[in-house]
Amino acid sequence: MTTTKVFFTALFSAVLSATVTAQKIDIYTQKIDSIITASSPIVFNGVVLIAQKGKIQYLKSNGYKDFEKKIPLKTDDQFEIMSNSKQVTAVLILQAAEQGKLNIHTSIKKYLPTLTQSWADSVTIHHLLNHTHGITDINKPAAFKAGSQFKYGNLSYMLLGEILKNTTGKNFTELASSLFKKLKMNKTLVYNTKSNQALVPGYMNEDNQFEKVKESFLNDNIAPAAGIISTVQDLAKWDEALFKGKLLSPEFQKQMLTPSTSSQHNVFGKESMGFGYNVRFIKESGLDYFAVTGLGDGFTCLNVYFPSTDTALVILENQMPEKSEYWSFKEASIKNAVLKAMTSK
Repeated sequence: MTTTKVFFTALFSAVLSATVTAQKIDIYTQKIDSIITASSPIVFNGVVLIAQKGKIQYLKSNGYKDFEKKIPLKTDDQFEIMSNSKQVTAVLILQAAEQGKLNIHTSIKKYLPTLTQSWADSVTIHHLLNHTHGITDINKPAAFKAGSQFKYGNLSYMLLGEILKNTTGKNFTELASSLFKKLKMNKTLVYNTKSNQALVPGYMNEDNQFEKVKESFLNDNIAPAAGIISTVQDLAKWDEALFKGKLLSPEFQKQMLTPSTSSQHNVFGKESMGFGYNVRFIKESGLDYFAVTGLGDGFTCLNVYFPSTDTALVILENQMPEKSEYWSFKEASIKNAVLKAMTSK
Protein backbone atom coordinates (compact mmCIF):
# COMPACT_ATOMS: atom_id res chain seq x y z
CA MET A 1 0.00 0.00 0.00
CA THR A 2 1.35 3.42 -0.95
CA THR A 3 1.98 6.18 1.57
CA THR A 4 -0.96 8.13 0.13
CA LYS A 5 -3.33 5.18 0.54
CA VAL A 6 -2.13 4.62 4.11
CA PHE A 7 -2.75 8.29 4.89
CA PHE A 8 -6.28 8.31 3.48
CA THR A 9 -7.12 4.97 5.13
CA ALA A 10 -6.03 6.37 8.50
CA LEU A 11 -7.93 9.60 7.84
CA PHE A 12 -11.09 7.69 6.92
CA SER A 13 -10.83 5.57 10.09
CA ALA A 14 -10.41 8.68 12.24
CA VAL A 15 -13.39 10.40 10.63
CA LEU A 16 -15.52 7.26 10.99
CA SER A 17 -14.57 6.91 14.66
CA ALA A 18 -15.38 10.56 15.33
CA THR A 19 -18.71 10.21 13.55
CA VAL A 20 -19.67 7.12 15.59
CA THR A 21 -18.66 8.87 18.82
CA ALA A 22 -20.72 11.94 17.91
CA GLN A 23 -23.73 9.74 17.16
CA LYS A 24 -23.46 8.02 20.54
CA ILE A 25 -23.21 11.39 22.30
CA ASP A 26 -26.36 12.54 20.49
CA ILE A 27 -28.18 9.38 21.62
CA TYR A 28 -27.43 9.77 25.31
CA THR A 29 -27.82 13.56 25.22
CA GLN A 30 -31.44 13.25 24.11
CA LYS A 31 -32.13 10.46 26.58
CA ILE A 32 -30.60 12.29 29.55
CA ASP A 33 -32.52 15.45 28.66
CA SER A 34 -35.75 13.48 28.90
CA ILE A 35 -34.72 11.83 32.19
CA ILE A 36 -33.81 15.04 34.02
CA THR A 37 -36.93 16.89 32.88
CA ALA A 38 -39.42 14.10 33.62
CA SER A 39 -41.27 14.52 36.92
CA SER A 40 -42.44 10.92 37.22
CA PRO A 41 -41.88 8.86 39.27
CA ILE A 42 -39.56 11.39 40.91
CA VAL A 43 -38.08 14.68 39.77
CA PHE A 44 -34.39 15.24 39.14
CA ASN A 45 -32.88 18.19 40.99
CA GLY A 46 -29.19 18.52 40.28
CA VAL A 47 -26.36 18.66 37.75
CA VAL A 48 -25.09 16.10 35.23
CA LEU A 49 -21.66 16.15 33.59
CA ILE A 50 -20.15 13.79 31.04
CA ALA A 51 -16.54 14.31 30.02
CA GLN A 52 -14.62 12.25 27.45
CA LYS A 53 -10.86 12.48 27.08
CA GLY A 54 -10.95 15.54 29.32
CA LYS A 55 -13.51 17.40 27.20
CA ILE A 56 -17.03 18.11 28.43
CA GLN A 57 -19.65 16.46 26.22
CA TYR A 58 -22.70 17.09 28.40
CA LEU A 59 -23.26 19.59 31.22
CA LYS A 60 -26.71 20.59 32.40
CA SER A 61 -28.51 21.54 35.59
CA ASN A 62 -32.17 21.08 36.37
CA GLY A 63 -34.20 22.29 39.32
CA TYR A 64 -33.55 24.57 42.25
CA LYS A 65 -30.72 25.46 44.58
CA ASP A 66 -33.33 26.96 46.89
CA PHE A 67 -36.93 25.79 46.53
CA GLU A 68 -38.38 28.45 48.80
CA LYS A 69 -36.79 31.32 46.90
CA LYS A 70 -37.01 29.54 43.53
CA ILE A 71 -33.29 30.07 42.88
CA PRO A 72 -32.28 27.76 39.98
CA LEU A 73 -29.25 25.50 40.19
CA LYS A 74 -26.12 26.42 38.24
CA THR A 75 -23.76 23.87 36.72
CA ASP A 76 -20.90 24.95 38.99
CA ASP A 77 -22.85 24.87 42.26
CA GLN A 78 -21.23 23.11 45.22
CA PHE A 79 -22.85 19.99 46.68
CA GLU A 80 -22.12 17.71 49.60
CA ILE A 81 -20.74 14.57 47.95
CA MET A 82 -21.33 12.25 50.91
CA SER A 83 -19.50 8.89 50.59
CA ASN A 84 -17.66 10.05 47.48
CA SER A 85 -15.50 11.73 50.14
CA LYS A 86 -14.10 8.35 51.20
CA GLN A 87 -12.08 8.04 47.98
CA VAL A 88 -10.13 11.13 48.96
CA THR A 89 -9.38 9.69 52.40
CA ALA A 90 -8.25 6.40 50.83
CA VAL A 91 -5.83 8.25 48.54
CA LEU A 92 -4.43 10.27 51.46
CA ILE A 93 -3.87 7.05 53.44
CA LEU A 94 -2.04 5.43 50.52
CA GLN A 95 0.06 8.56 49.98
CA ALA A 96 1.06 8.39 53.65
CA ALA A 97 1.94 4.71 53.14
CA GLU A 98 4.07 5.65 50.13
CA GLN A 99 5.95 8.08 52.35
CA GLY A 100 6.58 5.34 54.92
CA LYS A 101 4.41 6.97 57.58
CA LEU A 102 2.16 3.95 57.98
CA ASN A 103 1.65 0.38 56.78
CA ILE A 104 -1.82 -0.58 55.63
CA HIS A 105 -1.36 -4.19 56.77
CA THR A 106 -0.37 -3.27 60.33
CA SER A 107 -2.97 -3.45 63.10
CA ILE A 108 -4.62 -0.14 63.88
CA LYS A 109 -3.63 -0.38 67.56
CA LYS A 110 -0.22 0.94 66.54
CA TYR A 111 -1.75 4.13 65.15
CA LEU A 112 -4.67 4.46 67.57
CA PRO A 113 -3.15 3.35 70.89
CA THR A 114 -6.09 4.57 72.99
CA LEU A 115 -8.41 1.89 71.56
CA THR A 116 -9.30 -0.63 74.27
CA GLN A 117 -11.22 -3.38 72.44
CA SER A 118 -9.33 -6.56 71.49
CA TRP A 119 -10.19 -6.12 67.80
CA ALA A 120 -7.71 -3.23 67.64
CA ASP A 121 -4.93 -5.84 67.51
CA SER A 122 -6.37 -7.73 64.52
CA VAL A 123 -8.06 -5.03 62.43
CA THR A 124 -5.66 -3.43 59.94
CA ILE A 125 -5.86 -0.23 57.92
CA HIS A 126 -6.65 -2.43 54.91
CA HIS A 127 -9.77 -3.69 56.70
CA LEU A 128 -10.87 -0.12 57.43
CA LEU A 129 -10.34 0.88 53.80
CA ASN A 130 -12.50 -1.87 52.31
CA HIS A 131 -15.15 -2.05 55.08
CA THR A 132 -14.31 -5.57 56.25
CA HIS A 133 -13.36 -4.59 59.84
CA GLY A 134 -16.46 -5.61 61.76
CA ILE A 135 -16.39 -2.57 64.07
CA THR A 136 -19.81 -1.17 64.96
CA ASP A 137 -18.80 0.92 67.98
CA ILE A 138 -15.31 1.66 69.32
CA ASN A 139 -16.46 0.64 72.79
CA LYS A 140 -18.08 -2.67 71.78
CA PRO A 141 -16.79 -6.04 70.52
CA ALA A 142 -16.58 -6.49 66.75
CA ALA A 143 -19.60 -7.91 64.93
CA PHE A 144 -17.42 -10.33 62.95
CA LYS A 145 -13.80 -11.36 62.44
CA ALA A 146 -11.80 -8.83 60.45
CA GLY A 147 -11.67 -9.69 56.76
CA SER A 148 -14.51 -12.22 56.88
CA GLN A 149 -17.42 -9.99 55.85
CA PHE A 150 -18.28 -6.66 54.20
CA LYS A 151 -20.28 -4.05 56.11
CA TYR A 152 -20.39 -0.51 54.74
CA GLY A 153 -20.35 2.47 57.08
CA ASN A 154 -18.76 5.76 58.10
CA LEU A 155 -16.97 4.72 61.28
CA SER A 156 -13.96 3.12 59.60
CA TYR A 157 -13.22 6.25 57.59
CA MET A 158 -13.58 8.41 60.67
CA LEU A 159 -10.89 6.20 62.24
CA LEU A 160 -8.76 6.60 59.11
CA GLY A 161 -8.98 10.36 59.60
CA GLU A 162 -7.57 9.93 63.12
CA ILE A 163 -4.82 7.68 61.79
CA LEU A 164 -3.86 10.33 59.23
CA LYS A 165 -3.61 12.93 61.96
CA ASN A 166 -1.51 10.69 64.21
CA THR A 167 0.89 9.63 61.45
CA THR A 168 1.28 12.84 59.42
CA GLY A 169 0.83 15.50 62.08
CA LYS A 170 -1.86 17.18 59.95
CA ASN A 171 -5.62 16.94 60.19
CA PHE A 172 -7.85 15.72 57.39
CA THR A 173 -8.89 19.22 56.30
CA GLU A 174 -5.27 20.31 55.89
CA LEU A 175 -4.29 17.21 53.91
CA ALA A 176 -7.37 17.22 51.67
CA SER A 177 -7.19 20.97 51.01
CA SER A 178 -3.56 20.65 49.91
CA LEU A 179 -4.49 17.84 47.54
CA PHE A 180 -7.38 19.82 46.03
CA LYS A 181 -5.10 22.80 45.48
CA LYS A 182 -2.58 20.66 43.57
CA LEU A 183 -5.36 19.30 41.35
CA LYS A 184 -6.81 22.79 40.79
CA MET A 185 -10.10 21.63 42.29
CA ASN A 186 -10.76 25.22 43.21
CA LYS A 187 -14.39 24.82 44.26
CA THR A 188 -13.82 21.74 46.44
CA LEU A 189 -13.46 21.99 50.20
CA VAL A 190 -13.97 20.15 53.45
CA TYR A 191 -17.21 20.96 55.23
CA ASN A 192 -16.88 23.67 57.86
CA THR A 193 -19.82 25.03 59.82
CA LYS A 194 -18.29 28.50 59.68
CA SER A 195 -17.89 28.76 55.91
CA ASN A 196 -20.78 26.97 54.24
CA GLN A 197 -23.18 29.85 53.63
CA ALA A 198 -22.91 29.77 49.82
CA LEU A 199 -23.27 26.01 49.48
CA VAL A 200 -26.30 24.26 48.05
CA PRO A 201 -28.70 23.15 50.82
CA GLY A 202 -29.97 19.59 50.89
CA TYR A 203 -33.65 18.61 50.65
CA MET A 204 -35.65 15.54 51.54
CA ASN A 205 -38.16 14.62 48.85
CA GLU A 206 -41.50 13.00 49.63
CA ASP A 207 -43.79 12.64 46.61
CA ASN A 208 -42.01 15.54 44.90
CA GLN A 209 -42.57 17.81 47.90
CA PHE A 210 -39.28 19.21 49.18
CA GLU A 211 -38.29 19.97 52.75
CA LYS A 212 -34.93 21.55 53.49
CA VAL A 213 -32.59 19.66 55.82
CA LYS A 214 -32.43 22.02 58.75
CA GLU A 215 -29.39 20.61 60.52
CA SER A 216 -26.59 18.79 58.71
CA PHE A 217 -25.07 15.74 60.41
CA LEU A 218 -21.64 16.76 59.12
CA ASN A 219 -18.89 17.75 61.54
CA ASP A 220 -15.10 17.57 61.80
CA ASN A 221 -15.11 13.93 62.94
CA ILE A 222 -17.22 12.61 60.08
CA ALA A 223 -15.48 14.71 57.42
CA PRO A 224 -13.12 11.90 56.20
CA ALA A 225 -16.20 9.73 55.59
CA ALA A 226 -18.73 12.16 54.14
CA GLY A 227 -17.64 15.78 54.56
CA ILE A 228 -16.36 16.99 51.20
CA ILE A 229 -18.11 19.69 49.18
CA SER A 230 -17.51 19.73 45.41
CA THR A 231 -18.82 20.37 41.90
CA VAL A 232 -19.31 18.07 38.92
CA GLN A 233 -16.39 19.75 37.13
CA ASP A 234 -14.02 19.26 40.05
CA LEU A 235 -15.02 15.61 40.45
CA ALA A 236 -14.24 15.07 36.76
CA LYS A 237 -10.75 16.44 37.53
CA TRP A 238 -10.56 13.98 40.43
CA ASP A 239 -11.40 11.06 38.13
CA GLU A 240 -8.76 12.22 35.64
CA ALA A 241 -6.11 12.26 38.37
CA LEU A 242 -7.13 9.07 40.19
CA PHE A 243 -7.75 6.70 37.31
CA LYS A 244 -4.81 7.88 35.21
CA GLY A 245 -2.27 7.31 37.96
CA LYS A 246 -1.52 10.93 38.81
CA LEU A 247 -2.10 10.55 42.56
CA LEU A 248 -0.28 7.35 43.45
CA SER A 249 2.73 5.32 42.39
CA PRO A 250 1.99 2.20 40.30
CA GLU A 251 2.35 -0.03 43.38
CA PHE A 252 -0.18 1.87 45.46
CA GLN A 253 -2.40 2.62 42.46
CA LYS A 254 -2.74 -1.14 42.03
CA GLN A 255 -3.75 -1.54 45.67
CA MET A 256 -6.37 1.22 45.35
CA LEU A 257 -7.84 -0.23 42.17
CA THR A 258 -7.81 -3.95 42.99
CA PRO A 259 -11.00 -5.59 44.32
CA SER A 260 -10.38 -7.03 47.79
CA THR A 261 -13.96 -7.85 48.76
CA SER A 262 -17.41 -7.75 47.15
CA SER A 263 -20.58 -5.72 47.58
CA GLN A 264 -24.01 -5.32 46.00
CA HIS A 265 -25.61 -1.99 45.09
CA ASN A 266 -28.97 -1.55 43.38
CA VAL A 267 -27.64 1.11 40.99
CA PHE A 268 -25.50 -1.60 39.39
CA GLY A 269 -27.79 -4.61 39.67
CA LYS A 270 -28.64 -7.39 42.09
CA GLU A 271 -25.31 -9.24 41.89
CA SER A 272 -22.37 -8.65 44.22
CA MET A 273 -19.37 -7.15 42.43
CA GLY A 274 -15.82 -6.21 43.31
CA PHE A 275 -15.10 -3.57 45.93
CA GLY A 276 -11.72 -2.04 46.84
CA TYR A 277 -10.69 1.08 48.70
CA ASN A 278 -14.04 2.80 48.25
CA VAL A 279 -14.09 1.98 44.56
CA ARG A 280 -16.69 -0.31 43.04
CA PHE A 281 -15.64 -2.53 40.15
CA ILE A 282 -18.61 -3.02 37.87
CA LYS A 283 -19.06 -5.24 34.85
CA GLU A 284 -22.27 -4.44 33.02
CA SER A 285 -23.38 -4.96 29.42
CA GLY A 286 -19.92 -6.35 28.70
CA LEU A 287 -18.19 -3.18 29.90
CA ASP A 288 -15.89 -2.80 32.92
CA TYR A 289 -16.00 0.46 34.83
CA PHE A 290 -15.35 2.08 38.21
CA ALA A 291 -18.01 3.72 40.37
CA VAL A 292 -18.70 5.37 43.71
CA THR A 293 -22.01 6.49 45.19
CA GLY A 294 -23.16 8.83 47.93
CA LEU A 295 -26.47 9.39 49.71
CA GLY A 296 -27.54 11.35 52.78
CA ASP A 297 -28.14 14.76 54.36
CA GLY A 298 -30.51 15.63 51.51
CA PHE A 299 -28.00 14.79 48.75
CA THR A 300 -27.55 12.04 46.15
CA CYS A 301 -24.34 11.48 44.20
CA LEU A 302 -22.93 9.16 41.55
CA ASN A 303 -19.45 9.24 40.04
CA VAL A 304 -18.61 6.72 37.29
CA TYR A 305 -15.49 6.32 35.17
CA PHE A 306 -15.39 4.18 32.02
CA PRO A 307 -11.67 3.51 31.30
CA SER A 308 -12.19 1.95 27.85
CA THR A 309 -13.47 5.26 26.47
CA ASP A 310 -11.87 7.61 29.03
CA THR A 311 -15.32 8.86 30.01
CA ALA A 312 -16.42 10.32 33.36
CA LEU A 313 -20.08 10.59 34.37
CA VAL A 314 -20.73 12.75 37.44
CA ILE A 315 -24.19 13.39 38.89
CA LEU A 316 -24.88 15.56 41.94
CA GLU A 317 -28.35 16.19 43.37
CA ASN A 318 -29.39 18.26 46.38
CA GLN A 319 -32.37 16.03 47.02
CA MET A 320 -32.75 12.64 48.67
CA PRO A 321 -35.99 10.66 48.35
CA GLU A 322 -37.77 9.66 51.56
CA LYS A 323 -38.81 6.38 49.91
CA SER A 324 -35.90 3.97 49.61
CA GLU A 325 -37.17 2.52 46.32
CA TYR A 326 -36.33 5.86 44.71
CA TRP A 327 -32.84 6.21 46.16
CA SER A 328 -30.46 6.98 43.26
CA PHE A 329 -33.33 6.29 40.84
CA LYS A 330 -32.46 9.05 38.38
CA GLU A 331 -28.73 8.38 38.76
CA ALA A 332 -29.24 4.76 37.71
CA SER A 333 -31.42 5.82 34.77
CA ILE A 334 -28.82 8.29 33.49
CA LYS A 335 -25.99 5.79 33.94
CA ASN A 336 -27.98 3.16 32.04
CA ALA A 337 -28.61 5.61 29.17
CA VAL A 338 -24.90 6.35 28.84
CA LEU A 339 -24.01 2.67 29.12
CA LYS A 340 -26.52 1.72 26.43
CA ALA A 341 -25.18 4.37 24.06
CA MET A 342 -21.57 3.35 24.70
CA THR A 343 -22.20 -0.34 24.08
CA SER A 344 -24.38 0.10 21.00
CA LYS A 345 -22.81 -0.76 17.65
